[in-house]
Amino acid sequence: MTREIKILGMTVLLFSAHLAYGQESEEKLVRKSFENYKFAILNDKGDEAVKYVDSRTIKYYSDILDLVKTADSSKVESLSILDKLMVLVVRHRTSREEIFKFDGKSLFVYAIKNRMVGISVASNTIGDVTIDQNFAKGELITKGEKTPYFFHFYKEEKIWKIDLTSLFPVAIMAFNKIADESGQAQNDFLLSLLEMTTGIKPGPEIWKPVN
Repeated sequence: MTREIKILGMTVLLFSAHLAYGQESEEKLVRKSFENYKFAILNDKGDEAVKYVDSRTIKYYSDILDLVKTADSSKVESLSILDKLMVLVVRHRTSREEIFKFDGKSLFVYAIKNRMVGISVASNTIGDVTIDQNFAKGELITKGEKTPYFFHFYKEEKIWKIDLTSLFPVAIMAFNKIADESGQAQNDFLLSLLEMTTGIKPGPEIWKPVN
């Protein structure tokens, strides 16, 4: 009996060590995916960045594309500041012909290549990583400071991919704060932002569906 107990104990220890090694290996893969995404963003490589974002992110861009095509001014007005900005920036900076060629994935690629999104990731890293099967979360570190927020990752097609929508609530709070501090009405703030980044004053057509 003693021999069997020893064998069982060794088996448990080996199994635990295997699990610990597996967790450590997966954590490295999560961090690697984040770094690959960050490198692609900072080098305007949309075709590379899209490999590291998950299906939730792509669906978000598909939904934005639908709004670009169909949302009237009252619908746009009802959106969060982040969604509103996304709709307006696509309408302002993209031709009708391009819009009707896009799907969610190609819109994301276009947005990265044209620096419409993503540059703020330069000051971000991830701290502690927690993994639960095919889900992981990485602590958001901004300018070297820990935050109470997390990037979410999902393992899809055997690759850890970032769910960018997991931090949208934080982005919305930040945009609302900046808009409030600008002293402008929200819509005026967004239009000023578009003009500042493109050098072109948005026209009234920006509030209309693209059809």
